[in-house]
Amino acid sequence: MATTIIYGGSGGIGTAILGRINARGESVHLVGRDTSKLQKLAVESGATFTAVDVLAPGSFERVASEVRGSIDGLVYAIGSINLRPIGRLTDDDFVRDFRLNAVGAALAIKNHLPSLKQSSTASVILFSSVAASQGFPSHASVSMAKAAVEGLTIALAAELSPTIRVNCVAPSLTKTPLSESLTKSPQMADAIAQLHAMRRLGEPDDIAAIADFLLTPKAGWITGQVIGVDGGRSRLRTKG
Repeated sequence: MATTIIYGGSGGIGTAILGRINARGESVHLVGRDTSKLQKLAVESGATFTAVDVLAPGSFERVASEVRGSIDGLVYAIGSINLRPIGRLTDDDFVRDFRLNAVGAALAIKNHLPSLKQSSTASVILFSSVAASQGFPSHASVSMAKAAVEGLTIALAAELSPTIRVNCVAPSLTKTPLSESLTKSPQMADAIAQLHAMRRLGEPDDIAAIADFLLTPKAGWITGQVIGVDGGRSRLRTKG
């Protein structure tokens, strides 16, 4: 049975994607840093997993060695929310955010490419952010890194066609553990929600729904796209 690999499989969005794929009865391999959470998810869903820090040397090679055979789907749902004015961002901040978001996505695809090529319906899902196309203060590092992910999506969609589809999902602020610093205050969360046409923040399953669709043959004519799932934040400005 072919497998979908989810990098960031123990995160909020990765877990939601796992739930949808698991409901289809398909095989999943999770990749993340939290061993205990990965073990719990594996017991609940039947998924396999690799506990690894993708910033560690050899991490992608290790995952590729543990997941052999055909891969139908590759999801790179790893990211960072490093919000600081540019004067407070260090060299290490820029390098880490770029490695984690953009370089990590490229290396994941590179190392799993032989397995992806074995599938007749291979699909890759990367993750950007509304901040890659909209200018927000204190977003210099993450916006730069996520914009690179969008460029990677377009380049590889062309290079790997017609056998492998590559698409990107660009959410706005979503209620996950990663964004807890921005959403734990009800007042702050509501203020940010009101900036969206839909007047709410994203839920993990809002993002998982489009990712799951893009992984399936139903999306077989969709590639090279950056799809905003953002409550209208990237396109709409409405009165309160």
